[in-house]
Amino acid sequence: MIRAFSLAAAMIFATLPASADSTHIKTQRLMSLEQRALVGAGAGHLKKLVTVVPASVTTGGGSPIHYDKNWLLSQPRASGGQDWQCLSEALYFEARGETVKGQFAVAEVILNRVDSKRFPGSVCSVINQGTGRKHACQFSYTCDGRPEDIGNKAAWDRVSKVAKLMLDGGSRPLTKGATYYHTTSVSPKWSRKFDKTAKIGVHLFYKP
Repeated sequence: MIRAFSLAAAMIFATLPASADSTHIKTQRLMSLEQRALVGAGAGHLKKLVTVVPASVTTGGGSPIHYDKNWLLSQPRASGGQDWQCLSEALYFEARGETVKGQFAVAEVILNRVDSKRFPGSVCSVINQGTGRKHACQFSYTCDGRPEDIGNKAAWDRVSKVAKLMLDGGSRPLTKGATYYHTTSVSPKWSRKFDKTAKIGVHLFYKP
């Protein structure tokens, strides 16, 4: 890289008029000093000078998402249509005790399913997919025989914001395309057939 830079610089300076000789000489000296400094620097030091910019984690509007409770609380109160209601309920019953990152991760799985040909094409259809029999559904709270009462308003406010941010186009970097998850307290047979993509809080995430 240094050699290429030097050759390019030499070609440029060769075209300068005589009046630029003084500037030419000064510039050559600076280049020489730069080259010696670069050659003398260790690879580790040079690596530290390079800033690697990670893939951004953003909302649909381009604002950064922070997986932090205080940041989530600072977001405006959420509301929406049927998909928002279904996703908020799923996050409430499946992940309200999780960290903010864990709640976003569960939302990712649901939306990844919506995008997959293996599953229904809407949020509510994905969440309510099942046989109609007790304990024979994709999301246990929808067929466990218990009423779906929302008694923790603070938790609802938080998960409803997560649902809104994700439905509005929030990016999905956490689970690496996962379409399945389970808690660490169980070990379902299907998990042995899939690739584990992440562990976040008390949930393990997988994709075929």
